[in-house]
Amino acid sequence: MRVFLSAVYLFLYAPIALVVVFSFNAGRSATQMTGFSLQWYGKALSNVFLTDALKTSLIVAFTSAALAAVFGTMAAMGMERLGPRLRAVFDGMLAAAIVVPGVVIGIATLVALAGLFGVINPVLAELSSTAPQFQMGYLSLIAAHGLFSMALVAMIVKARIASLSRDIVEASYDLYAPPFATFFQIVLPQLRPSILAGFLMSFTFSFDDFIIAFFVAGAKTTLPMYVFASIRRGVTPEINAIATMVLVASLILIALAWLLMRERKPHAA
Repeated sequence: MRVFLSAVYLFLYAPIALVVVFSFNAGRSATQMTGFSLQWYGKALSNVFLTDALKTSLIVAFTSAALAAVFGTMAAMGMERLGPRLRAVFDGMLAAAIVVPGVVIGIATLVALAGLFGVINPVLAELSSTAPQFQMGYLSLIAAHGLFSMALVAMIVKARIASLSRDIVEASYDLYAPPFATFFQIVLPQLRPSILAGFLMSFTFSFDDFIIAFFVAGAKTTLPMYVFASIRRGVTPEINAIATMVLVASLILIALAWLLMRERKPHAA
């Protein structure tokens, strides 16, 4: 079993390690190491098209993650006030939203937004000839990523709510604290690590996503889309450098999310 486990992990992580190693290759070969150099990182960061794609990915990831953190938390808290049967229905819907393939989410969001824009844009044009027209781009990317991330945040926060003790909340009510004060001073501080973890997980998903973005990006190009288009012309050390930087950033965010989700053991009295 140890040999089998080692083989599985080797199969999973050896290609990733090769990408990292060849990102430091002095030559342009993607199969032969000719020396050590950091030149490809400099070329990647000075690429105008790459920086534009990176800017788009950062804007979309941050905005969609922030919206998902807010609305996902609200959804998780609302579900806790439902009856057992109705709560089970919404739990199933949340799980379904997470396991639905990205292709389905991308197509569904594309069809829904295209139909919505087709109704809104003519109305805006009749009201004013200078009115802005909605189109695929930042809005569609944020909507598609935010919908998926919202379910992810709701699952994380909901698990945290289930582990909380109601005694301190009931004590706050017994002391005549208003609902808003109870929420901001009692409930929110206990949920903050889970909310931040959900935000970081949502940011990572949005930043790394290609499938959903491919359908709804319109004229915009995200970083994964740029990498995919570049790979079609051949793998170069510059692509390996981009992949390495994205890998490091994703691992840092996932590690932060894991640290935030880890429950602290209560100190002995």
